Amino acid sequence: MKELATLLRRASQAYYQEDRELMSNYEYDRYYDELETLEKETGLVLAGSPTISVGYEAVDELPKVTHESPMLSLDKTKDREALKSFVGDHTTLLSWKLDGLTIVLTYREGRLFQAVTRGNGVVGEDITGNARVFCNIPLQISYTGELILRGEALITYADFERINSEIADVDAHYKNPRNLCSGSVRQLNNEITAKRNVHFFAFRLVHAEGVDFGNSHAREMDWLKQQGFDVVEYRIVKADTLDDALDRFAAKVGENDFPSDGLVALYDDIAYGDSLGSTAKFPRNSFAFKWADEIRETTLTEVEWSPSRTGLINPVAIFEPVELEGTTVSRAGLHNISIMRGLELGIGDRVQVYKANMIIPQIAGNLTRSGVIDIPSRCPACGEKTEIRSANDVEALYCVNPACPAKAIKSFDLFVNRDAMNIDGMSEATLEKFIAHGFLHSFSELFSLGKYREDIIEMEGFGEKSFERLMQGLERAKHTTLPRLIYALGIPNVGPANAKLICEALGYDTERIRCATEEELSAVDGIGGVIAGTFCGWFAEEEHQAEFIRLLEILDIEKPKVQTEEQILTGKTFVITGSVEHFANRKALKEKIETLGGKVTGSVTGKTDYLINNDRTSGSAKNRKARELDVEILSEEMFLEMISQA
Repeated sequence: MKELATLLRRASQAYYQEDRELMSNYEYDRYYDELETLEKETGLVLAGSPTISVGYEAVDELPKVTHESPMLSLDKTKDREALKSFVGDHTTLLSWKLDGLTIVLTYREGRLFQAVTRGNGVVGEDITGNARVFCNIPLQISYTGELILRGEALITYADFERINSEIADVDAHYKNPRNLCSGSVRQLNNEITAKRNVHFFAFRLVHAEGVDFGNSHAREMDWLKQQGFDVVEYRIVKADTLDDALDRFAAKVGENDFPSDGLVALYDDIAYGDSLGSTAKFPRNSFAFKWADEIRETTLTEVEWSPSRTGLINPVAIFEPVELEGTTVSRAGLHNISIMRGLELGIGDRVQVYKANMIIPQIAGNLTRSGVIDIPSRCPACGEKTEIRSANDVEALYCVNPACPAKAIKSFDLFVNRDAMNIDGMSEATLEKFIAHGFLHSFSELFSLGKYREDIIEMEGFGEKSFERLMQGLERAKHTTLPRLIYALGIPNVGPANAKLICEALGYDTERIRCATEEELSAVDGIGGVIAGTFCGWFAEEEHQAEFIRLLEILDIEKPKVQTEEQILTGKTFVITGSVEHFANRKALKEKIETLGGKVTGSVTGKTDYLINNDRTSGSAKNRKARELDVEILSEEMFLEMISQA
């Protein structure tokens, strides 16, 4: 079923988005029918199946949910003998301790009912809408009793690298897969979640009414597999086989595409494990094993300082190469000056180096502590003065030269990025050449590069065809939207989503945008004081204002769709659930509400005015919540009658 779903998705994408065919219509229909038949036979429908359509939805907030029983942390050790003592003669499941975000799933009547984050262990957040667009969560299973299970949501290293590679601004890169996953799982718009390729791996069955698992956690895991869940990889061990299993897991860490920070040991005997109870902090039936860090001594030879678009100059430790976890390592990020001061790090010091989670090189300690004396007073890119700035008790180094070429290259790289002006043929290396030749001093000059035709054609790596492709890319990029342009300007803290919010709030009026006040922007839902301050601060610069006006004269800014219908639903908030009959789908109904000035969210809250559900008398969660909050429940017909009479 997974293979069929993947094959059909690829064929559909090629046909509809890339104008090419991977198979004939006959073949597509045959595979589709086969998948549909299998889903009916098994009662299982996997997330992403071409036979279903999960609509995207946006919510104002993630409702808080109290867990039925507190989710405790695990006691942990790095000592093999301590773990061996815990295992003893007990049959034990040894599995990966995945480094993502713990999620609790509830199924009722064979369908995904609710997904909740771990939160603080007592109260989590309802992310059901986001879980529906995870890569591999079954939306429908054959078992129809109430099922509750726990697992880890995570993003692979490959997707982490892909997502970061699509972000031109290095300062905006995600630090690690776990942070990216946490933000992706807790998005207010699940269309963003869907693009992040979040995976879910079950690691514990909490409750499955009426099913006999023979007092074995291993049987629970096998049963979850049969229901269509991907479960965390595990081995069954006892004390005498533990070392071999640990060695096998350790050998796979460097090959895995998913982040993990150790292993978990769980007694297989359910009744025995439950009888042990728990301490105030830890359950007694399970134990976490963290990898003992392989630490090597070496000599710090250099601190490399790397300037960025915002002026932040990032320190990187360069040391004599050492072998760590099977690879040669010679550099590690230091992040900021505060970390350097804490380590009293100076050139020539003997330092201890390890790989965090056996993956990311870090400085563990400094044996000689000569002191930080090597902070550059001049920017390595432009030679101008630097200054140390402190924010939230963290010191960092900045270049204060507004004309620093490193800033320029990073700024131009953001401007031409796919999410910004989307200019084909403009790599960072190409931009660096153009800036070095004096062709570019401002963004607007990109669109007059044609006057340097002869010079560009003679450049290494260029020619007539490359030049023509570049000109075509620039011409295409002239037709753009105002939010894309605002994002492309590189205003600190203003990403694509914030740029759109600002444009919408200010009516896509370029005069209002460039003259906006902090008070005006701070009042916009989703724009706080920090963003308002950096936005207004950017436009306060006279040269920025002039550049914005120059770009507006060059570009063909797409006009936003004008609302032609009377805004009779202004100020009203709706939630849509269940199937629809009078509209093509729920998205079409949502668009109708929005064209009339209304707002559609994904969860029923105290701010909701109406819940639209054709099954008004059902006991669904949204219906129950609506009744609890005294929110009126409308059928489609009632909604259509309401807007016809308004």
